[in-house]
Amino acid sequence: MTVSPADPSAKPAVIVISSHVARGSVGNRAAVFALESLGYPVWAVPTVILPWHPGHGPATRIVPDDEAFTALLRDLAGSPWLGEVDAVLSGYLASPAQTRAVAALVETARQRNPGLLYVCDPVMGDFGGLYVAEALAGAIRDRLIPLADIATPNRYELEWMAQRPFNDIAAVVDAARALGPATVLVTSAQAREAGATANLLVREGATLLAEHGLIDNPPNGLGDLTAAVFLARVLAGASAADALESTTASVYAILAGTAARGGDELEIETDAHHLVDPAVSVRIQAVSADERGGTR
Repeated sequence: MTVSPADPSAKPAVIVISSHVARGSVGNRAAVFALESLGYPVWAVPTVILPWHPGHGPATRIVPDDEAFTALLRDLAGSPWLGEVDAVLSGYLASPAQTRAVAALVETARQRNPGLLYVCDPVMGDFGGLYVAEALAGAIRDRLIPLADIATPNRYELEWMAQRPFNDIAAVVDAARALGPATVLVTSAQAREAGATANLLVREGATLLAEHGLIDNPPNGLGDLTAAVFLARVLAGASAADALESTTASVYAILAGTAARGGDELEIETDAHHLVDPAVSVRIQAVSADERGGTR
């Protein structure tokens, strides 16, 4: 871990690259708040600026010029403070050129800090289909996923990248292992129990499932929040099982609190205490050899 010699207890900085909304808790609004609440300094880079999540209706969309965006990330990569950074998290991107800029930043940061973690949340679609251009989705898959130490796709995004649907847990595990990153956390994965959904963690030596009950009409931002909290747990040195359990519990507790109050956006600020001490428990289950498909 790279820390300032003047303060050996300081936590490392994280560069977070994703969308920014004026109202709501998606993209950088979710990820930055969570990481900072857990004590991690954040360098926040917006890929697009919106008044609210597009799911709430048509909205003005301000996308940085590709050349300017690339220059900004080049400035960060060349900054004298880059040694503060131990992780990069990318989420929603607005153009294929942004994937090239993110890749260049990650590669430069790794030259400075070979232990740097790169988390790619391949935000490209959900079960209604892609909501970014196919060229952008392909650039995320082909340029950023191979660089990632950790990927956090939802099940649809993993299906799109694998180019096949999944009918059981074994198919999800096989696709996650074939994706490339050493650690893949699949959200919205198949659950064993009826009326539940799951996070599935696939990495060498561990295939783990964390289930929780379904909540109708959940607000957006759960994937953004999950990626950020999981990264924070990993940076803090948590084991794979503990990181999965505590991340799933924190996100579910915040979701349940928001739903109970009828919120149409994740109310992370109201339930920030759940980031540190979630008030729900989540059971972690090992996925058996018979459920691991190609690993049998």
